[in-house]
Amino acid sequence: MDVDNEKPNPSEASRAASSSRNLPVVEEWEADPEVATLYERYRAHFGRPNVPGILKCFATHPPLLRSMMELAETMLFVDGDLTRRHKEMIATLVSAQNACPYCADSHGYQFLEQGGSAEALRAIEEGKLGDSSLTAAEQALLSFAAKVNRNSCQVTNADVAVLGRAGWNVRQIAEAIHITALFATFNRVVNAFGLPAQGLLASYEGRALSRSEG
Repeated sequence: MDVDNEKPNPSEASRAASSSRNLPVVEEWEADPEVATLYERYRAHFGRPNVPGILKCFATHPPLLRSMMELAETMLFVDGDLTRRHKEMIATLVSAQNACPYCADSHGYQFLEQGGSAEALRAIEEGKLGDSSLTAAEQALLSFAAKVNRNSCQVTNADVAVLGRAGWNVRQIAEAIHITALFATFNRVVNAFGLPAQGLLASYEGRALSRSEG
């Protein structure tokens, strides 16, 4: 799941289509009253004029949309036992592992927005989890998330112990499992519906270049 980052004119936002390739999503102009209310709640809560494509996927089943929004508001996009930056770090890794361009682009962007470095982002995208751009604690956390994503049946007490020695507590480890599993689910939803990447990382890099040249 992503928080939309484009900021067009509000009058244009309701007409912004998601261009899903495989299945139709519920666009803002065709939403029934229940879904329209939830879309407006999203815009008000996150201060964004556009409703992201993944929420439009969930809107095909309104109770699911409601539940996903509650998760977004209370767990996914807030500091919790893990910081927002650590959550975006995990989301980026999982999305890259699961070959989800839409989510990898969105959460890579958010990782940078939350203070992550370009070097760390590159290492995460390439699966170089021992890179010096990541702290020892982050290396341990990401290695654990990678195993949860790809081989959860092989996670053992020893894996948890490694995280404990790296400084992560039980609640943080539990939240890392939840975040990893949830974003793996979102990757599969987005890929199956066929949502394209939004080009957020490219826009971020373009702005950074403009600032450096200014």
